[in-house]
Amino acid sequence: MQDFRNRCIERDFIVGTFAAIPHPVAVEVTAQAGPEFICVDWEHSQISRERIEDLLRAADVHRVPAIVRVPGHAPEAIAAVLDAGAAGVLVPRVSTAAQARTAVDATRYPPLGSRGVGPGRASGYGYRMPGYLERANSDLLLAVQIETADGLANVDEIAAVDGVDVIFIGPADLSVSIGATGPAGQEQLHKAIETITAAALKAGRAVGIFRPTADDIGHWRGIGISFYLLASDTMFLGAAVAAGIAKARASAET
Repeated sequence: MQDFRNRCIERDFIVGTFAAIPHPVAVEVTAQAGPEFICVDWEHSQISRERIEDLLRAADVHRVPAIVRVPGHAPEAIAAVLDAGAAGVLVPRVSTAAQARTAVDATRYPPLGSRGVGPGRASGYGYRMPGYLERANSDLLLAVQIETADGLANVDEIAAVDGVDVIFIGPADLSVSIGATGPAGQEQLHKAIETITAAALKAGRAVGIFRPTADDIGHWRGIGISFYLLASDTMFLGAAVAAGIAKARASAET
């Protein structure tokens, strides 16, 4: 998966989506649709730890890199998904440089971090351990999510942490945290996103963001954001069903 990480850190235009449905069929269908990566959402979906490995396997069938948004900062959670074969992790609610360093430490093997060595799926259940150890630090993507007022205030320090590949912006939580909700808060939220983006780019990091639709991706691409998580499998499913039903009703009325 080194090519995936390289494309991300080199700021190629990358579009993926969240996997929130806890079944491999949903991941296979999504992978066949052509995303450049999938992010299994362990934080906000009803996906169990033992199910994650099956979802990663389903993405591998179509050779689509799959990262995992872990529930928090616990090194054990990060190790679990990496051992299961994830191409990287998205760590939520990173509000300080110390939290970013903790994420780096948990993601990398010594001497860059302190990730423990275990015979999981990623290393062929131990049979391909030497090769995996040799390439893991250079292949695995680490994205940290800035989505709080503290994260915004500390963005320069967070972006300066060695080992962080992508600074990912969570607009929904960020808007709530800085009091910029609803239409009245859009200008303030946009300024916050621009501040985070500028700081990350200045530090040499790629920038990512969640967007519920593709309507404004051109705008954000224009300010330097290159890594996108677009909606989710549940959102796409709901939108497609709604559109199909609406079209059927409209056809029946003509």
